[in-house]
Amino acid sequence: MTFNQLNLIEPILKALEKEGYTQPTPIQEQSIPLILQRRDLLGCAQTGTGKTAAFAIPILQLLKNEQTTERGPKGIKALVLTPTRELAIQIEESFTAYGRFTGLRHLVIFGGVSQHAQTAALQRGVDILVATPGRLLDLMNQGFINLNSIKLFVLDEADRMLDMGFVHDVKKVIAKLPVKRQTLFFSATMPPEITDLANTILVNPAKVEVTPVSSTAETIKQAVYFVEKNNKRKLLNHVLEDRKIETALVFTRTKHGADRVAKDLNNAGIQAEAIHGNKSQNARQRALTNFKSRTTRVLVATDIAARGIDVEELTHVINFELPNVPETYVHRIGRTGRAGASGIALSFCDAEEKPYLRDIHKLISKNIPVVEDHPYHFTSIGHAEIVASSAEKNRAEVKKKKKWFGRSRG
Repeated sequence: MTFNQLNLIEPILKALEKEGYTQPTPIQEQSIPLILQRRDLLGCAQTGTGKTAAFAIPILQLLKNEQTTERGPKGIKALVLTPTRELAIQIEESFTAYGRFTGLRHLVIFGGVSQHAQTAALQRGVDILVATPGRLLDLMNQGFINLNSIKLFVLDEADRMLDMGFVHDVKKVIAKLPVKRQTLFFSATMPPEITDLANTILVNPAKVEVTPVSSTAETIKQAVYFVEKNNKRKLLNHVLEDRKIETALVFTRTKHGADRVAKDLNNAGIQAEAIHGNKSQNARQRALTNFKSRTTRVLVATDIAARGIDVEELTHVINFELPNVPETYVHRIGRTGRAGASGIALSFCDAEEKPYLRDIHKLISKNIPVVEDHPYHFTSIGHAEIVASSAEKNRAEVKKKKKWFGRSRG
């Protein structure tokens, strides 16, 4: 299927052509027609599936069509609520790209920066508002934002809202929205509290599920290096000697770790910057801009800071430290290999991280190939040991289930 077959209007098709997009991803192919039918939507999809365009394109079309037929009072017509500043900025960039020929006005607002430019833009008039919860509520309380004209509401990354403690703020925003509206709800996972929230705000929703969290894109080539903990920085320098690695997003578990890795890389002559929650908004945005423009070769990030980072043609993701939650591994490596492109995900595993690797293998239902040929190989935690241990764990679980079923039949 091509975008031409989705009944899109000429201004949007023209913008998509300018961006070089011809074929929709599965979530776009499924979601766009449903949203254009004005259905509420429950989308279970992780970042990297093309979900931003899946809601941005039909929102632009619906509002553009109304713009030509309605002459009513002006106000914000669509609200996209998202958990992080970086993701908010990137969503607004998508509206800019796809809506460049529509004449619709859009704005992104977030905390951590002066509100003056944001309030000035609001007073000039906005059709589509992309916002993080804290700044949105702040400007609502100050009287700069009124949600009475909202016709389309998007709650993006709902599970991340829960992780970051924003659900209470989200509920405050929802209470101020018109009852009669179209709601689009996206979440990578559906824990009970998120399911309950979806049930309370969606009316007879269409459901779209793409790429469950346990799967990794087939286009991503994965590999793991066994290495002693104190040799990881040397190994990272060694790996980055390969000039084919044009850009690399490196993950650490802590903010302090991200700063230390970035500092070590710079000392080794490799241009790197860190991005995490303790950095100011301006510093985070500057680091992201430098990375996108390839002024910076390596961006070192923590998980929350990296959620929503969308860098075109990112070639490599490197897990300097394995995550202790296996689903996080899938989210991390999903930064590369996006929208059908190829990518490489490399992971460093020390002795303490063996259980994390076992959990990842179990979640993704396959073993990650091991790179044996490197100068810092840690032979005492060979691949065979991990695979054998994982297999033994699975056998024990099967045995336990058989025993339980046998008892229940008795």
